[in-house]
Order: sequence, then C-alpha cells, then structure tokens
Amino acid sequence: MPHPVMFGDDDMGLTEVRDIALGFPEAFEKVSWGRPTFCAPKMFAIYGGSVKGAVKGEYTQYPHSVLVKVDDSDRRALEQDRRFFFPAYLGPFGWLGLDLTAAKVDWVEVTELLDASFRMTASRKSIARLDQRRPGGVHGMVRSESP
Repeated sequence: MPHPVMFGDDDMGLTEVRDIALGFPEAFEKVSWGRPTFCAPKMFAIYGGSVKGAVKGEYTQYPHSVLVKVDDSDRRALEQDRRFFFPAYLGPFGWLGLDLTAAKVDWVEVTELLDASFRMTASRKSIARLDQRRPGGVHGMVRSESP
C-alpha cells in the first residue's frame, strides 16, 4: 500500500524548493513516502519530514521543511540552530531538516544547502556539469525571494 500524499502544490516554500532543486543537472522529482523527493538520480532533498517521538509510533511533523544530506564538518553548527531538526529514518544517515516556518526563509541559504546535498550524492559528471553552468557559484540559482 503506497503512502498517502502528504503535501499540496501550494504548500509554503514548495514552489521555491522545487525551482531550486530542479535546477541541478539531471534532477527530477518523484513522490516517495508521500512527499516530493528530488533525485539526480540519487536522492538529495525531500520536502517535508518528521521527528520520532519518545513514545513508539509518535511523530512530530514538519510539513513545511526541506531535508538535505549535510557534511559532517557542517553538522555541529547546523544542529545548534533551532531551525534544524534530526529527521526520522534519514537522520542517522547524515541528513538534517530545515523547518521553513521557524524563521524568515533565507533562500540563498536553502540553495547552498541543496547544492551541498546534491554534491554529496551526485556523480562527478553531474557535479562538473553544475560547475560549468554556474561558474559564479550557487547564488545564481536563487529564483525567488521569501514573502
């Protein structure tokens, strides 16, 4: 039985996350676990997540968030930021979630997080294509501002 769809196309921040994520070479979107999942071909971002609670089967939902794989060198600083959370299932594999409702969204920061996650999962060929297309860095990928 498939997971129920857990998002709507008009969800806060989804359009922006989608625009940024689909700007990476070979990127595509699919629905996995009921959520928009961005791959190239390996998964590098998910819109929406949750945290396991203290009681078995209990979860705290973060429906307006983005999950990304983070480098160990960045993890400690990000974990100190109250906007970030340790997502259920993916946290032990190097992923963190950014709650888009916790503060005004800095879309440059979101772009940088997606870029770093993409680089940790993509092929060398895809990374080279990205570097050729974006010689000025990730800042050229930002397409919209937070309201």
